[in-house]
Amino acid sequence: MAKKNSHTPPPTPLSREKILYAAMRIADEEGVESLSMRKLAQKLGVKAMSLYNHVTNKDDILCGIVDIVVSEIEVPSLETDWKTAMRRRAISAHEVLLRHPWATMALMSQMNTGSAMLRYVDATLGCLCKAGFSFEMADRAWNAIDSHIYGFTLQELNFPLAATEYAEVAKNFVAFIPADQYPYLNQLTHHVIEGRYDGIHDFEFGLELILNGLDQFREKI
Repeated sequence: MAKKNSHTPPPTPLSREKILYAAMRIADEEGVESLSMRKLAQKLGVKAMSLYNHVTNKDDILCGIVDIVVSEIEVPSLETDWKTAMRRRAISAHEVLLRHPWATMALMSQMNTGSAMLRYVDATLGCLCKAGFSFEMADRAWNAIDSHIYGFTLQELNFPLAATEYAEVAKNFVAFIPADQYPYLNQLTHHVIEGRYDGIHDFEFGLELILNGLDQFREKI
């Protein structure tokens, strides 16, 4: 009879953190809709009922993994110029949400009160209020910026073409855009075909428009 290897480390005890990170890997790799208590238990090599010692249910897990995602986003500094801080926050959020393709919809559709989310929101409001925005305008500004982040991220994740395909697809579709009916769209399409414009949407262009537009709504301090 073979002896057990005394040097084999014991399995890591089950914990809420271990469960949440396993759940996030499933969501990242297979989509959040594939996440279930049964699949999570299989991934962890435990019985499904043992999960309930650490999490309440699937909704609790979803809230937990959303908070982990938020914890990866750069929190705006109150010691930095507000535009710089909010620009870095937005770019960081966009990059993090691209790494976790399921998370944008989860952020938009759930009430999130995890510690990372509360810290993130509080710092965002603090950055804006310190820059001279009223509480009402800080809330409006934050939501305007986040609408751009979420909308652009969803479009990028779901756009049917890769950037390298734009010119070739434009060549195939230009016949459906006759110049006599759609003169401006036809000209834009030819710009893409001829390489004068790449057609790639620019996240930071829209972000700068919002940040510069918001400047008029704060009290100069």
